[in-house]
Amino acid sequence: MDTHLTRLWMRAVATAMDLHKNRLTQVDSAIGDADHGVNMQRGFTAVVAALDGYEAENVGDVLVKTGTTLISSVGGAAGPLYGTFFRTAGKQLTAPTADGGELASALGAGLRGLQKLGAAVPGDKTMVDALMPALAAFDSEAPAAAAAKAADAAEAGMRGTIPMQARKGRASYLGARSVGHQDPGATSAALIFRALVEVLQP
Repeated sequence: MDTHLTRLWMRAVATAMDLHKNRLTQVDSAIGDADHGVNMQRGFTAVVAALDGYEAENVGDVLVKTGTTLISSVGGAAGPLYGTFFRTAGKQLTAPTADGGELASALGAGLRGLQKLGAAVPGDKTMVDALMPALAAFDSEAPAAAAAKAADAAEAGMRGTIPMQARKGRASYLGARSVGHQDPGATSAALIFRALVEVLQP
């Protein structure tokens, strides 16, 4: 993984958020504010614009710039949470390239930063339910193979939120009525890892 591929990853995430904006809005309308699709599309469109012409010296610079842009451009909880995830991960990567193990370690630090901010744990029906299994599956193999395992695990985690009762965020106000709906944050998290697979595949 190098700086160029990291930029392509963020562009692929932006494309995914654009393509799936309506789907994200649909799942969020069932248990949230119905703005997750619009927010994520706006945020990653801003990320692509911010990275254009940005002189990144290493992989981490791209991720830190992504996180900073998300914090300043995405409303609600998603901006600060994803912003912290990418900024924290980026600060771990100070070399021009990162192998699978280094990327996995950095993303793990990003998840810990996100959890410190949001105080969510597995089973709360949040993006953590997709991110945690994804990173558990992201081993030290070549990045392409590791990303494929992580994306599959993220999507399984995303589907696993359907029978859960929300314990965090706006969805928690619904109590038992949140059961039977897929979490929007877990859905966008799965899109982020699937975009990584698209970029890294041979």
